[in-house]
Amino acid sequence: MTLDPSLRDDILATVPSLRAFAMSLTGHPDRADDLVQDTLVRAVSNIHRFEAGTNLNAWLFTILRNLFHSEYRKKRREIEDADGSYAARLSAPPEQEARLDFEDFRKALEHIPIDQREALLLVGAEGLSYEEAADVCGVALGTIKSRVNRARIRLAQVLAVEQGEEFAPDPTIRAALQDTFKA
Repeated sequence: MTLDPSLRDDILATVPSLRAFAMSLTGHPDRADDLVQDTLVRAVSNIHRFEAGTNLNAWLFTILRNLFHSEYRKKRREIEDADGSYAARLSAPPEQEARLDFEDFRKALEHIPIDQREALLLVGAEGLSYEEAADVCGVALGTIKSRVNRARIRLAQVLAVEQGEEFAPDPTIRAALQDTFKA
């Protein structure tokens, strides 16, 4: 697509006015020049949308203004981090261990009798009270408590867990998390 020479001249004639407007919006010469350049690129690539006989200046100023406001909204959500200090403080604990632990837990559940597994999942995973779990299973309260206790003991045996601390993050992850919260 070629640009009509008279239209091109009209567009180029507005550049000083566009730059002055961009300077008033941005307050920085370099940013103003970039904004004018983006405006001209957008205008030329969308010249088919310009209606001949309408105000070219108004159309170009509208493009510039819209680009400025779009960029302003985008920058409001961004965080200035030129030296990378903010990004350096961001961290996430590794997920591999948790996935492996969950897979081990899922396999260990298969080694627990179904009635005990059901009771443990209702109380431990679903968060039901012992009374609610007993109602769901249609058994006495003492039966549910006994099943949950036996399921926990069996689960600890299958997973070779000797104390509750083994369910916490390992020492390396705990140390990393402590360093993260000190910063």
